[in-house]
Amino acid sequence: MTIESLSKEQLEGILEAMPLDISFVDENDLVRFWNKHETRIFKRPVSVLGKPVQSCHPKGSVHKVNQILSDFKGGKRDSAEFWIDLGGRKVYIRYFAVRDEAGDYLGTLEATQDITEMASIEGEKRLLEY
Repeated sequence: MTIESLSKEQLEGILEAMPLDISFVDENDLVRFWNKHETRIFKRPVSVLGKPVQSCHPKGSVHKVNQILSDFKGGKRDSAEFWIDLGGRKVYIRYFAVRDEAGDYLGTLEATQDITEMASIEGEKRLLEY
């Protein structure tokens, strides 16, 4: 199966249904896409599209953003993860290098998720208990 087998509406529906916020930054560090515009944990104005990703982060963390991007571009790493406490919630933030089939860097995918409820899961709940 390839992405071409999905309609634009199906792909948009999938991106909105995912239980996490995603953002994509291209190989030039420019913000190109995000889902869940209305319900994002870290909201961004539409005016950020096409601008450097560094403008979306607090000044105190820009050096870390630049380090992650540099490591991804240089092939030193393929992912980075962090978690923070935000307003009584536990937020899990992951970055992934996006590469083509040849391994060339295409950009970075950021995935952010409120994991507060997941962090308290114990035991099992089986599909048959649905």
